[in-house]
Amino acid sequence: MKYTIGYRGAVRAQSGFSLLEMLAVIVLIGIVAGIVVNRVGANVDNGKHKAGKAQLAKLGMSVEAYALDNGGPPDKLEDLVTKPGNAPNWKTAYAKDSDLKDPFGHAFGYKKPGEHGDFDIVFYGKDGKAGGEGFSADIGNWQ
Repeated sequence: MKYTIGYRGAVRAQSGFSLLEMLAVIVLIGIVAGIVVNRVGANVDNGKHKAGKAQLAKLGMSVEAYALDNGGPPDKLEDLVTKPGNAPNWKTAYAKDSDLKDPFGHAFGYKKPGEHGDFDIVFYGKDGKAGGEGFSADIGNWQ
């Protein structure tokens, strides 16, 4: 500890942090921040994946409502938002534009007629491509 002579000749101790102590604290803060960001990022992906499953079910119900009103499922998902020429009993929009994209920002896959029923809707997961595992796994409305 250093002592200095202050104003009016009083002796007092100087205190403070050394450069080494400050670097150690900065490194520790960086490590903790990295762990927190990694954990939060995984939870965000998990939440988006669960929201995608729920959105897939809602979109399936919208297609079924359209089919009940118009005698069959739409030719493409966009027909849920804007009235197509071949939908005589189209009442109102069955979905919003934002419903046609999953929480990761990718379009849902749609096929009419489907391999598993009158129509198939697929949520492709985080990567937005067919196939994958974990948060990139595909989920269909028939599952």
